Amino acid sequence: MAVPLLELVTQNNQFVDEVVEEFREFIGKGQYILGDYVTHFEEKVAKHLGVNHAIGVSSGTDALVLALMALDIQPGDEVLCPSFSFFATAGCISRLGAIPIFIDVDRDSFNLNLEDARNKLTNKTKAIIPVHLFGQSCSMSSLLDFAKQNNLKVIEDTAQSLGSKYQDSFAGTLSDYGCYSFFPSKNLGSIGDAGLVVTNNLELAERAKIFRLHGSQPKYYHKWIGGNFRIDALHAMFLTKKLDSISSYEDARARNAAYYSNCLLADGRFGENQGQSFENESKSVLVPLDLKMGKHVWNQFTLRIGRGKRDELWNYLKSNGIGAEVYYPVSLHKQECFKNLIPSPCPVSEEIAGEVLSIPVYPELTVEQMDEVIQTLLKFTY
Repeated sequence: MAVPLLELVTQNNQFVDEVVEEFREFIGKGQYILGDYVTHFEEKVAKHLGVNHAIGVSSGTDALVLALMALDIQPGDEVLCPSFSFFATAGCISRLGAIPIFIDVDRDSFNLNLEDARNKLTNKTKAIIPVHLFGQSCSMSSLLDFAKQNNLKVIEDTAQSLGSKYQDSFAGTLSDYGCYSFFPSKNLGSIGDAGLVVTNNLELAERAKIFRLHGSQPKYYHKWIGGNFRIDALHAMFLTKKLDSISSYEDARARNAAYYSNCLLADGRFGENQGQSFENESKSVLVPLDLKMGKHVWNQFTLRIGRGKRDELWNYLKSNGIGAEVYYPVSLHKQECFKNLIPSPCPVSEEIAGEVLSIPVYPELTVEQMDEVIQTLLKFTY
């Protein structure tokens, strides 16, 4: 039985009839940029997240760019960000002429290591971007204290973690700006690129709205240079429909993650990823761990494969029809486009980049499909 890494059609098909009917009304209104659909979505998602302001934007990447611009990050400013993350986290910093300073991560959570951030702080550091990776929140209390002590702006990259929580608060709502992605593969996925910026600060919300519209207020009068970062009204309409189902998606992902963990840990070759290196670990494969800091929403279920066997296992899974992916094979500080930056060693990021492998965990997986993934993993010779 083939099992894809992700299957989007089944989930999105549930909304076809509603969306087609609404699309007819949308065409008839003739209001295709921003407007009521966007406002309705922004109000609904803000209420869901318990945040004062939500601003729909064109993508998760543009959410980061907009947040950096609205916080007045300038060329030459340094911004701390994890080396183990999707490219946009650092690419957006460089696009503005600022300098990404790469921070190592923890092995257990794959999230930013605050001690390394302290070590790499300089008088040029203006902001920090923690990434809530794979659906699990960073430890935010100590990070926010660090930022406050050093007068740093904080932008939460929550692209993979809408719905995750740190203690009782949603990830993305604890800082100057939280940035989300609605790329189709995300826990709340649209049918193309879309994103969101949230904040509890009225002034920052107004700045974000201005920068979303080329920096103009009123129309044709530009105090700042912004961009065209508007969310499409059609995406807003579709996401409004899907938002009511987000809790059921989260519950299903958590159920699937627990099923994998329980079954795999019954085999003696599998252990829990508690932050250890394979040099000191007798197990061949480490299963991701919910650190119980709030709520994990399992955008990915990411194994660590030891003994240099990751790529061999990856190819084995693919040859047996099992979808799997490496997020991310090259740490950001090792990317060619950043080779001219001041070296910023991140040994743990390099280590886990050679170990990580994500398997299917999407909500619509059946037990039979998960059993197929598990049995294929167990048949491999580690």
